[in-house]
Amino acid sequence: MDPTYNLQYSGDVPAAAGGAAALFAGGIFLFVIMFVLVIYVLMAVSLMKIANRTNTPNAWFAWIPILNLVLMLQIAERPMWWLIFWFVPIVNIAGIVLNFVIWIDIAKKLGKSAIWGVLAILIPIIFMPYLAFSKSDTAAQ
Repeated sequence: MDPTYNLQYSGDVPAAAGGAAALFAGGIFLFVIMFVLVIYVLMAVSLMKIANRTNTPNAWFAWIPILNLVLMLQIAERPMWWLIFWFVPIVNIAGIVLNFVIWIDIAKKLGKSAIWGVLAILIPIIFMPYLAFSKSDTAAQ
């Protein structure tokens, strides 16, 4: 048995095939960019609406990536030093747990039960807008 292979590859790819592959890749890239942009706008609008409903100043922080964390802490009335939990390696593992705490606090401020805060972390595309645009479950807000 001869372990050598005699594969013939000329490397000639037709220009039309290369152009089609580039066009397909570009289309996929544009689709992903548009999808991410729509999700970002939906989350920013939801967080801004939540800030307005809770009378938190600087609701426009929702549109700026790091400031939206500051806005979430302000809405939940948590200390600003909690930002450390998102930016320091190893410590940011605790940031995952604190996300749940923060969103549970936000849900309670909106008159919802804690489960809505947990769902806002697990499936944010559905439950962040729900928290932002729904009425409160309790009579006193």
